[in-house]
This record gives sequence, C-alpha cells and structure tokens, in this order.
Amino acid sequence: MTVAESPERAELETLDFGLTAEQTAVQELARDFAKKEIDPIVEETDEAQRFPTEVFEKAGELGFLGVLVPERYGGSGLGYVEYFLIINEISQVDPSVGLSVAAHNSLCTNHIFKFGSEKQRLRWLPDLASGRKLGAWSLTEPDAGSDAAGTRTRAEHTEGGWLLNGSKTFITHGSVGEICVVLAVTDPEGPKHHNMSAFVLERGMEGFRPGKKENKLGSRASDTAEVIMENCFVPEGNLLGVEGDGFIQALKILDGGRISIAALAVGTAIGALNTSIAYSKQRRQFGRAIAKFQAIQFHLAEMATKCAAAEMLTLAAAVAMDRGERVTRIAAEAKLFASEVAVFCAERGVQIHGGYGYIKDYRAEKYYRDCKICTIGEGTSEIQRLVIARQLFQENP
Repeated sequence: MTVAESPERAELETLDFGLTAEQTAVQELARDFAKKEIDPIVEETDEAQRFPTEVFEKAGELGFLGVLVPERYGGSGLGYVEYFLIINEISQVDPSVGLSVAAHNSLCTNHIFKFGSEKQRLRWLPDLASGRKLGAWSLTEPDAGSDAAGTRTRAEHTEGGWLLNGSKTFITHGSVGEICVVLAVTDPEGPKHHNMSAFVLERGMEGFRPGKKENKLGSRASDTAEVIMENCFVPEGNLLGVEGDGFIQALKILDGGRISIAALAVGTAIGALNTSIAYSKQRRQFGRAIAKFQAIQFHLAEMATKCAAAEMLTLAAAVAMDRGERVTRIAAEAKLFASEVAVFCAERGVQIHGGYGYIKDYRAEKYYRDCKICTIGEGTSEIQRLVIARQLFQENP
C-alpha cells in the first residue's frame, strides 16, 4: 500500500497569515501542483534516486523556477512570502522536490540576479527562470564545508579569462544542472574573505564536468553530485560582480537561502504531522482508533504547536526580506528552529506509526530520512547558533 493508494494523508487548515488574494492563489497553485504532479511518483523517484525532469518542466511552466526573478528577465516577479508558500506546499508532499526548487531559485538563479550585470542577467536568467535550464551553486568542498573560507578551488587569470581548477562536493544539481555558479580563490595571498570570486560555468565547457553522484540517506530524488574543474577556461565576462567579492556575495545569498531551507523544513514537518493525524484515525488498537488515546493526542498537539511556531517565524523572515530589512539573524533563527522542528516531527511521526513507520509502505519513514538535511545544508545548526550569537553581540555591543 502506498500513500497515493491509502487514506493516510490529512489536510490541516492553513494558518491565516493575512495573505493577499494573489498570494493565496499562488499557494493553491503550488498545492495543486504538488498533489497532481509530484505525489503519484514520490515512491518511484525516491527508490530509484531519479531526478524527476518532467516535474521540473511543469514547475518551470508554472513560474516556480523563477519565483524571485523580475518579469523582464522571464521570471514570476514574486517575493519571499510567495516563495515560502511554494516551497512549503511542495515539501509537504516531497521534500526532495522542495529542496531542488529551493536550491535552483535561492542559490544559482538568485546569485546571478543579485550580482550579475544587466548583460549577464539577460544572458542566463530567462533560461533559468523558465526551467529550460537547471541551476547549481558550488561553494562546498571536501575540506571546506562550514569553513567556506578554506576554499581550495583556484581561478588563475589568463588571456581573455580565467583557468579554474578544483572540485566541489554535495552540489545540488551537480550532475543535472546546466548553469553553475562556482566560488573560487582568485587571490591566494589576499585578505581572508576578500580573496574569492564567483563565476558562471555552463555545461559543455571544456574541463568542466560532474563527478560522483552521491548515494544519500534522504532527499534521494534531488540530484547531489561533485563538480570538477580541470583547466576549465572561463571567459572574463563570466565573472559575477567585482573580483574578490565572492565570499561576501555568498554570505548574502545564504541569508535568503536559509529562509528557503526553513520553508523546506516547515513543509517537511507539516507533511509528517499530516500523515500522522490521518494514520492515527485509521489505525485501531484495543478496539478503537489510536487517535483516541491521550498519549497520541499529546504527540500530535506538540507537533502541531511546533509546526505553527516554525511557520510563523519563517514567514516573519520572508516578510522582513521583502521589506528590504537585514535578515541575517532572523533567517538563521528561522532555519535553526524550523529544521530542528522538522527532525522532531518526523521522529514523532515514525513513533506514532509504530512498526509501519519503519517500512516504506507509509511515508513517515521518508520524512524521517528527508528531514535531516535541513539541519545540515546551507549552514549546520551549529553554524546558525554562531551566526545568531554574533548578530546579538553586534546589536548589543
């Protein structure tokens, strides 16, 4: 029995955020898309570790791959509140797809939009925003994860451009992406945090290729692979922004990226809660549905409360971003809290399902596998705590 064939998914009333009619329409569109296009294939893509290209073609047609891109570049011209709603709804059905949609929008596409020249925006954004091409963002390396300043990939200036050498790891869309933003050291002797630059690489460039595709615990339908550069020539016009500003650019991109991971976590947590509510009403023990037992009710009540709190904190971060406010602290807070709520709810979901939560006939075990990346990707929970603490002391010198 699969989820699509069983009555195990509940539908909770959405919290009233005071959304506009347009925002509500976007939310409903994302919900319908997730039910019709993603839900029927979740088990197949997860088991096969298959990236669902057909889903992303449809997502591009609906404007979900250019959410934050202005219409003049082929995007939807929406804000972070709408972006939160889209990622949340998709992730309730399949966090794998939610993760890929988030990475495409927040990282690669947003980096080009925020720091690219007008010529660069016109060159790359229309294909990315429409979904004709998928984006990847390459910062992490085998020896440079939380310590991104320890990047070893090098870009040496040569006639007409740069020669890139190095490798990146854990890259979303590393093997299926066609446009990739790569961070590389351009001045090895330069000051820390000001010696790195960002470049746009495209599939087909000589010396640029995917490496090992990772065999992951969860989010298995979201492509994750190495990216390798071996004497890869990158034209001068592919440098994003000012030489040496790559690390600072990356920090700004990660502020928005953390809001998207928080949205992913909220969706994962709500998905785990929804399946648990439905299952508790259907599963009978001692002559009645387990939903009648106080122990189960207390689990569900705590899950629902944490989901609501995570949802509101993440929405607050999205609103702050749309207002143009500094979001470093609140984005880290939302990412930290929501990701740990996702882990909590997924674990409780498995417990409520009992033995059935440990097998693949029900999606509880998938939420349990998928949730953990939320506490790791785009800055671990430990890094988020450091970011929050530093911001507190900056605000209170």
